[in-house]
Amino acid sequence: MSRVSLPHDAKAGPTKSEVRAVLLGKLALNPSDHFTEVGSCTGAVTIEAARQAGRVTALERKPDRLDVTRKNLDANEVTADVTLREAEAPAGLPDDADALFLGGSRNYEAVLDHAVETGIDRVVMNVSRLEVAGAATEAFRDRGLLDEVVQFQVSHGYELAGATSFDSDNPVYMLVGATGEQTGDEGQQ
Repeated sequence: MSRVSLPHDAKAGPTKSEVRAVLLGKLALNPSDHFTEVGSCTGAVTIEAARQAGRVTALERKPDRLDVTRKNLDANEVTADVTLREAEAPAGLPDDADALFLGGSRNYEAVLDHAVETGIDRVVMNVSRLEVAGAATEAFRDRGLLDEVVQFQVSHGYELAGATSFDSDNPVYMLVGATGEQTGDEGQQ
């Protein structure tokens, strides 16, 4: 699979390429899926999902960031039918999505309510702040969505005095959930 090209910047959050790889593994998208992203920002997740899912709906509340999503989407090859919406979730969310990614924490409880009400079967949320991770974990649990919480940190090597040292990215808490029965390792803790 080709790399994601992001020639336009929107000050991306914690969804770096390594995080996206885990995210996409947890979502297990296929060509019949309708994937929805809340908070598209650079469009990196939208682009990668559009290479796997049949349809993608990306929401972004900030017009300048939605423009960056659009420009970065145009700079990449995707196969899915992609719809970009300037909206603040839960408004603008489709009722027929199979998988949902929350790239931000704004209004996440209302978005989770929508996921439960519409039967979205895979839900993933990335969080970089510890306090939000705790509250979001409880919100997932209260709605019967929580399958697992994964915390990980990525470090990249660089040369230092003729040897390799590492710079660490912020840790990411990934909440993974489902509204229906899961099979395989998706539901294991």
